[in-house]
Amino acid sequence: MTTTFSTKTILSACIGFFFVLYFLGVYWSFEPDQIDIRSEVTQDATAANVVPVIGYTTTTTLIRVTETLLNKPGGYLSNDALPPSLFLDNIPSWELGALEMVRDMALVMRQEFSRSQSQSLENNHLKIAQPQLNISHTSWAMPSAEGEYGKAIKELYAYRAALSDVNTQGAQFYARSDNLRDWIGEVTKRLGSYSQRLSASVGRDQINIDLAGDDAAQQSTNTASSLELKTSWWQIDNEFYEARGACWALLHFLKAVEIDFNDVLEKKNAKVSVQQIIRELEASQEAVWSPMILNGSGFGVLANHSLVMANYISRANAALIDLNDLLSQG
Repeated sequence: MTTTFSTKTILSACIGFFFVLYFLGVYWSFEPDQIDIRSEVTQDATAANVVPVIGYTTTTTLIRVTETLLNKPGGYLSNDALPPSLFLDNIPSWELGALEMVRDMALVMRQEFSRSQSQSLENNHLKIAQPQLNISHTSWAMPSAEGEYGKAIKELYAYRAALSDVNTQGAQFYARSDNLRDWIGEVTKRLGSYSQRLSASVGRDQINIDLAGDDAAQQSTNTASSLELKTSWWQIDNEFYEARGACWALLHFLKAVEIDFNDVLEKKNAKVSVQQIIRELEASQEAVWSPMILNGSGFGVLANHSLVMANYISRANAALIDLNDLLSQG
């Protein structure tokens, strides 16, 4: 009698524990909401009793996006070694996509936005923060990814405080068209990669165009004249959510750029271009109502969520390339 009761108790506890982990995993798999950048900037500036200067919005956005990776439901999941995080892959992929955009922005802030010219000194806070964001996103001990990202956030706060200090010129943010073009160049390469990877969900043959346009061009080793590109069925959802996370982060950075580079964009009559890119990225963040990422053929019966995401990314990328060309004109 006692043995039977104990067996039932243990079985019930195991089933209950399983459902707790399941629902916790579902909750942790919800993507973060979009951040109200203007509201966050106003709130922080009011609390610090400062007037937002050029660069304050972009720095605040970089801080908030990075903090969201650490503070969303479940915290940072990519390096977790215990359930339910161990069995989740969509949100860790989303985190990686957002993190890649964070890394690109931090690099450009260190090398371009904070420097007046190529021979000028680096800002010490950004010099420390940028490498800390490049630690492996799956590192979980000595040092952990969360710990290093947290240190980077502290340095970004220090950089932002120095920007707003009217009594010192130790930190600057230069909102120039050439600086903005450097960042856009990084973003377009990143989006181009995501578009190709998403399009490979259906599998296709692609002619090798690596050396096209230059009859004297060479490469290290020979490659096939045509390539067969196809994403593994097991990686379809990972590619989708990584691209989705990148678009989420990029959406916020473009909203910040629209504010900090307002005069540059106004002069080039390019604000409407930025606003259209923002709309394309907002469309990429619409809710996914399917319980799983479908991988139908291009014109098949089932939807192909990867191709839909690739469409939004390709349109945003084309608009960014046009914007870069516009900014290069006198």
